[in-house]
Amino acid sequence: MLSRLSRTPPPPLAMAARVLPRSFHPTAASAMIVSTNSHLILPPSPTVAHISFGKSLSIIGRKFHYGLNCKEDRRWSVAGWSGKVFASQREYRKSRKRPLKKKEKELELSVNICIEEQLPDDPEIVDISEMLRLNVPMAMKFAFDNLKDSDYQTRDRAINDVGCFESVELSVLLCNDEFICELNKDWRDVDSPTDVLSMSQHIPELELPILMLGDIVISVETAARQAEERGHSLLDEIRILLVHGLLHLLGFDHEISDEAEAEMEKEEELLLKSLGWKGKGLIQSAYDAEAAGSSPLENIDRKKEGSLRFYRPKFSYIFCDMDGTLLNSKSQISSVTAEALREATSRGVKVVIATGKTRSAVITVLKSVGLAGKDGIVSEVSPGVFVQGLLVYGRQGREISRTNLDPIVCREACLYSLEHKVPLAAFSEDRILTLFHHPLVDSLHTIYNEPKAEIIPSVEQLLTGTDIQKVIFFDTVEGVSSTLRPYWTEAIGDNASVVQAQPDILEIVPPGTSKGSGVKILLDHLGVSPKEIMAIGDGENDVEMLELASLGVALSNGSEKAKAVADVIGASNDDNGAADAIYRYAF
Repeated sequence: MLSRLSRTPPPPLAMAARVLPRSFHPTAASAMIVSTNSHLILPPSPTVAHISFGKSLSIIGRKFHYGLNCKEDRRWSVAGWSGKVFASQREYRKSRKRPLKKKEKELELSVNICIEEQLPDDPEIVDISEMLRLNVPMAMKFAFDNLKDSDYQTRDRAINDVGCFESVELSVLLCNDEFICELNKDWRDVDSPTDVLSMSQHIPELELPILMLGDIVISVETAARQAEERGHSLLDEIRILLVHGLLHLLGFDHEISDEAEAEMEKEEELLLKSLGWKGKGLIQSAYDAEAAGSSPLENIDRKKEGSLRFYRPKFSYIFCDMDGTLLNSKSQISSVTAEALREATSRGVKVVIATGKTRSAVITVLKSVGLAGKDGIVSEVSPGVFVQGLLVYGRQGREISRTNLDPIVCREACLYSLEHKVPLAAFSEDRILTLFHHPLVDSLHTIYNEPKAEIIPSVEQLLTGTDIQKVIFFDTVEGVSSTLRPYWTEAIGDNASVVQAQPDILEIVPPGTSKGSGVKILLDHLGVSPKEIMAIGDGENDVEMLELASLGVALSNGSEKAKAVADVIGASNDDNGAADAIYRYAF
């Protein structure tokens, strides 16, 4: 978990980077001048920083070409520059001028602080990267001082006297678990995230004037977990990981023997104390965690609650079904699923409901977990796809599409219901109409949170002056599959379609319509491409929506038709499958 990498560096790869659009004070430039007698020279203020973007000092052009085995399309964010800041640039008054002393040989510390592209622009991470621009050179200076008189027996002495070099270069990369996991797998054959990796670039045989220490890669995501467990700040934990990684690059390796571990642990504590930084060294912290029975890093599942701050969204929109997807088998939304939706929206992803339910029913359900209304994911002024895509609401919640069922089909369905005593419910916007009382019709209200059904005494009255979007029949699972579905599939011909969201309910809808077609109407209205959306569903009525989306996720409790067209099959709705899909695939 905490060892130095020792593989042969790969050949250079082409990479792109972006400079953080943020101005830094010149005195925070990451290159500092240290005299060889170990007195740190901090750049005075005011001063002029000469910023160099040359490849020789850039993590883009050199550092990770040789240090990391990255994919060619990986992009980097540069949060620090290798600027040269000389104390001699300060202006003195003539009356204070003193005789010039012989100029000492100066050692330039060139530090690059980088943020991996998939990390969002999190204010805390950006602030930490700025702080590291000052912290890293200080840590290097103290570490170099400690090497001079050290009598460690296990340290690799390939780097012994930094005074023989003109400059020292080091890169520090902040990333998330997903990125460091890829590195850990490529370089150490360990398929799990870790907290810090060190990659040495120093080749003593070349006798270069520049000491290329290498690269320290820190997972901010893992660091955040460890900081919480150990009771200090994220900056404190990153500093601890920085010290650990730096000592690896200077030849310490706690994995080779107990003696080596004891020596590196001692040096960690000494360096942290010298710098005045909080916390214990990483080796001691690991022992404390083990003694307390904490779970090892390898057993922590990535991208769970609270971790989305370390990932950029892959999609602009997530379209979610309700029954069987966001709702469990008790027609309730769990706190885990609610939190996943809340966290996704807080990260800038728009969650849109696409369901067979009425809008009022969805508002009722999500209101119970604080997700309805102005700051929620559904309201009377938000977009949504309802009643199997037959009612679509766009910006400001205005209706942009309505498709009604053929009145002749409605009449035939009502007459069938009366003749065979099969309970029926007709959906008319936010109203539910039926012809006689039945417990299964009542369940629409008591279980599914639909408006309470209005009993209409006759077929004529039910149909007069009323637009019906769909009708549904209730029966047993066997009754639906063996009787209702075969009969109505043949009876309606091309005048309507049958679809099922639940195994004990048959729905009759206008021909050529689907939840997917409703989603497409809404996307066109919003100017959004299907490539920008992820969809989560479970039923036969979700098939077209799952096919339309860039990533379609069918939950394991779903129909075989839905699972057949999905890109991914997730956990069940009773196992918070929608939440898991959001954490796992949306970021």
